[in-house]
Amino acid sequence: MLWLKALHIIFVVCWFAGLFYLPRIFVYYAASEHPQTRQQLAVMARRLYRFVTPFMFIAIALGLAMMNTNWDYYLQAKWLWIKLAGVTFLVVYHFQCGRYVTRINNDEDSHSHVFYRFFNEVPVIFLFLIVILAVLKPF
Repeated sequence: MLWLKALHIIFVVCWFAGLFYLPRIFVYYAASEHPQTRQQLAVMARRLYRFVTPFMFIAIALGLAMMNTNWDYYLQAKWLWIKLAGVTFLVVYHFQCGRYVTRINNDEDSHSHVFYRFFNEVPVIFLFLIVILAVLKPF
């Protein structure tokens, strides 16, 4: 169980590194006026997205494996259901990042750097919520 938990945390950290940095690349892309810089940032965004996406799936699989060790407890734990709702939102956020990566690589993106600056803060809020729920287990 402790190995599952350790690996789960490691892959969550790796996934979040991507969730934090990828939108920052979007900010730089939207703020740049140089075509060569924008092209390089688009490539970076595409490579980073492809690199961190498996971490998301592994983190989820490890979380489900931990739940599998004690279904009776986890199915009735209200804190876990709230956490899973947050994780679901982050999965949607991750795939939205993928849509932005595609749009940026096709030179079809029209969002401003200000939009992406706000978009960049979303995973921070969910990180706080999820960690607090997982550690304190309220309810």
